[in-house]
Amino acid sequence: MSSLFTVAEEALATLGLAAVDAHELDVVVGGLGLAYTAGAALEDPRVRSVHVVETLEAVIDWHEQRLLPLSPPVADDARCHFVHGDFFALVASGSGFGEGTPAKVDVILLDIDHTPTHVLHGSHAGFYSPAGLSRVADRLNPGGVFAMWSDDPPDEAFLAVLRQVFEVSEGHLVVFPNPLTGGTSSNGVYVAR
Repeated sequence: MSSLFTVAEEALATLGLAAVDAHELDVVVGGLGLAYTAGAALEDPRVRSVHVVETLEAVIDWHEQRLLPLSPPVADDARCHFVHGDFFALVASGSGFGEGTPAKVDVILLDIDHTPTHVLHGSHAGFYSPAGLSRVADRLNPGGVFAMWSDDPPDEAFLAVLRQVFEVSEGHLVVFPNPLTGGTSSNGVYVAR
């Protein structure tokens, strides 16, 4: 987690929500981190609820104790709910994203692994297959969107996997200034509907 580069995490939310044509949105965010994705999602006036699934209880505690810059606006927003759980295990279980979370949502935003091929834990690998992504699609309302951050630019091979499951899949390159190098850096955001 870093607060040096937050443009792509915010773009994950704005691009994902912009792809949904609905007046009210229920959103699930996989990964809380410093809350840039959740914070950007809450800025959309159509958002009715944001359930943020985080595996590390300590990260939830940081925000509940208002220790980080975005903690107050995120934790104090009545639409936002923190769920302590393993996002990937919850998707695989087919039982929902936790108590109080709608069975189906309009948007799922994922910001956990580095890329679909550079995962933080080997157990996540199956999620990025057609079968794993089908379980995500099953959690979406009609016209719903799955969007995902990647440390790498969009990869055509993964877009092809997304297109096996979703009607429309796009990759967005998000370029931002890098004060460490004096140049620019980029991340990818996948959006699938």
